[in-house]
Amino acid sequence: MARLFVDNLTVMDFSYLDQERGVVGESWIVDIELVGELDEQGMVFDFGHVKKQIKQFIDAQADHCLLVPAAAPGCNTRVAGEDLFVEFPLRSGAVIRHQSPRDAVLLLAAEHIDAAQIAADLQVQLKSILPDNVQEVLVQLRAEVIDGAYYHYSHGLQKHQGQCQRIAHGHRSRLEISIDGQRRNALEEHWATRLADSYIATAAHIVGEFEHNGIEHLELAYTAAQGDFAISLPRDQVFVMPPVSTVENIAMHLAECVAADVPGAVVVKAFEGVGKGAFGSCGVKRNA
Repeated sequence: MARLFVDNLTVMDFSYLDQERGVVGESWIVDIELVGELDEQGMVFDFGHVKKQIKQFIDAQADHCLLVPAAAPGCNTRVAGEDLFVEFPLRSGAVIRHQSPRDAVLLLAAEHIDAAQIAADLQVQLKSILPDNVQEVLVQLRAEVIDGAYYHYSHGLQKHQGQCQRIAHGHRSRLEISIDGQRRNALEEHWATRLADSYIATAAHIVGEFEHNGIEHLELAYTAAQGDFAISLPRDQVFVMPPVSTVENIAMHLAECVAADVPGAVVVKAFEGVGKGAFGSCGVKRNA
């Protein structure tokens, strides 16, 4: 048997629901192995096809989706026309409600989201679409190793022409903050803690508020090219920004927030998942 491997095939950026943490943004790096007999080309599978066919299949399953553990206690889902409605209770007594086109949500028959189980499901699905000479598919989903501060966040970009328009997709992102050219680890940890498991909301998308079990919630909604989107979640999990919550604006907004409290030239390097992001700067460098 021959074994073919492709590390860092793609990154799945998505959000999932958790009864302790709420809506959680995540980024998983995908590695794969294919085990099988060599074909007439002397290959298990052409690398070009791996990067196209398999990557496209994996991206279509969960990338930029909301993953819902539909077997979690109290989770309710219903379909109305082209839309899927989800109501998901949290152990705190709060609730998350989500509405979107059906293909923006991946329902899983589980009580919680587990990388190993999703990898196993992908292995079965991939095996069914690959040539007969491929006898085994191994998928590993792993988080980026980050030496320093990072946070999980979710958001939605109404005017995006791709999948980012979905109201609940997210990322696991590192954060770097410098003052006058010097990294400030304490500031990085402070803001990573402040933004941990947050929904970064665009102010214009807030359409209402309500109480549930004595807990304040915010309602957000918009219509995008793919359809109508809405989400309600506890107020204390929402970080509101005046502009649209692109990574460019997140970086600039954080730089402005830091500069309001700390003198000097502030540079924020905000990542959006793995290996990409934006810089934001504010303030003036102090004299040595």
